[in-house]
Amino acid sequence: MKRPFSYKLNIFLFLLPALILFLGVLIAPIVMSFVYSLMDWNGLSTPTYIGFKNYVELFTSRSINISRALQNAMLLAVLSVCIQLPFALILALKLSQHIKGERWYLAIFFMPVLISSVVIGQLWIKVYNPEYGVLNALLRSLGLDSWTRIWLGDKNTAMGACLVPILWQYVGYHMLLMYAGIKGMPAELNEAAMLDGCTPAQVSWYIIIPYIRPILRVSVIFAVTGSLKSFDMIYVLTNGGPMHATELPSTLMINLLFLRNRYGMGSTIAVMLIVLCFVFALLINLAFKEEK
Repeated sequence: MKRPFSYKLNIFLFLLPALILFLGVLIAPIVMSFVYSLMDWNGLSTPTYIGFKNYVELFTSRSINISRALQNAMLLAVLSVCIQLPFALILALKLSQHIKGERWYLAIFFMPVLISSVVIGQLWIKVYNPEYGVLNALLRSLGLDSWTRIWLGDKNTAMGACLVPILWQYVGYHMLLMYAGIKGMPAELNEAAMLDGCTPAQVSWYIIIPYIRPILRVSVIFAVTGSLKSFDMIYVLTNGGPMHATELPSTLMINLLFLRNRYGMGSTIAVMLIVLCFVFALLINLAFKEEK
């Protein structure tokens, strides 16, 4: 039956506030960032249109060094998918087996997600402190004085030191997503598999993991795109130093915007991040696409 025009108009009017909010909060800033990326602008003077020169300079200028920032972001994305997500999956599988204190474990593992990244960053600065930090103190107590380092001040160890708290903080987030998916499974699937003689490992591999495939896809997208636009933890720990060893696209963007007053170049990095996040999200969706 064909819907009357008034019915469609009512639907449009109900959706209009959300559409305006979506356009104003998401689409408009993206469009403005692209416009500014085509300008030479210091934030105060009149912007000068220069076309795509900012994009050319971004990938050719040695003073910006976007390649190092992208390498660090890609490293974080790979480790998030290969370390953070498998660890979260193992925790979710274990906690879904009705173990004693299940709710307490869920709360404990999820707690880092609730704490501000600034607070966690300050905590790990204390852990890595070369004089009184827990890590160096532990190494000295074990007689491994030669292993002590200025962890966040050494360009050879700074990035690795930053990766640990970043990966640690969001394990609980992905664990909870996977745990909810596992808990939403029909109990008959597990029971039938156990009656057929499957071991718990086989049930997990052949039944549970394929069942939560859509949630795994979401977690991979969140992990990769979150790594590409990661900012707060690195900013607190090192602000991209030492010698740009921990530079990420987001910290480089902030540096260009607010320290060098290059709003056009900063907007260029913002547009690049939007495109990268969109492309990787699309590729991940294609990789998880089920064959029919």
